[in-house]
Amino acid sequence: MPNSCKPKITVLFICTENSARSQIAEALLRHKANERFEVYSAGTTPSIIDPRTLLALETFAIPTSSLLAKSITYFESRQFDYVITLCDQANQECRAYPYAVNQLAWDLPDPKTRSGLNPFLMTINELNNRLIMFLKVINNTEQTTHDELTKNTFINEQAQPVHFDPIVFYKCLTDETRLKTLMLANYHGELCVCELMIALNEQSQPKVSRNLAVLKKANIITDRKNGQWVFYQINPFLPDWAKAIINQTTESNIALITDDLKRLAVMHDRPDKVSFCR
Repeated sequence: MPNSCKPKITVLFICTENSARSQIAEALLRHKANERFEVYSAGTTPSIIDPRTLLALETFAIPTSSLLAKSITYFESRQFDYVITLCDQANQECRAYPYAVNQLAWDLPDPKTRSGLNPFLMTINELNNRLIMFLKVINNTEQTTHDELTKNTFINEQAQPVHFDPIVFYKCLTDETRLKTLMLANYHGELCVCELMIALNEQSQPKVSRNLAVLKKANIITDRKNGQWVFYQINPFLPDWAKAIINQTTESNIALITDDLKRLAVMHDRPDKVSFCR
């Protein structure tokens, strides 16, 4: 079916104040693919848009006239194909957005904590790279059908590492299962063992669990328990350089996990996460 005949894919970006990161993401995706996406943004505690957000976008000739800070309550009861949180606080406050068909977590530094325009330009660059990866995955997934997509997730439970060894970190990346696990967790935000088994096409639960244990011991991932399920995510307290390596590896090698993402997208009976949004 031609793109013009397909319903637009709806996307909601969420951060805390809806003043920088989520506004940039909304403007970027609308600028890159307005014909395919209906894009919005909101905040858990919205504030005014930082003037540097608008200035940075205008530096790249990206339209800003439609941008407006909004609360997530503005979209209450509205379903979105994708809800993407852009900071750890929003992840915590919207653990599983109840009207999201798919939910992702991209934890980006807040540019407002630093002076000048450059942090905002860097945020545009990082979000642009993320959106390129996102669009590649969408394109590959649409080779099945858009309606086959099921709920993907998300979230952060805080557990600060006692020690982080860069040698152990790099050793962990040399194993295919561990590398793909990190790439999948980086893309989705949070996954459990059964989801990883489907994604990796791995029949051995002990093998997946052993590799998760290695990553957890190295403080590269953390876990949280919800009922009978244990969910794993990239440790939010990783050093920035280590997060950047995982991000860049995923963004630059998305083809490595394309088949894994497709298998996960059509998985039935995905584990339930806690669904709430304060």
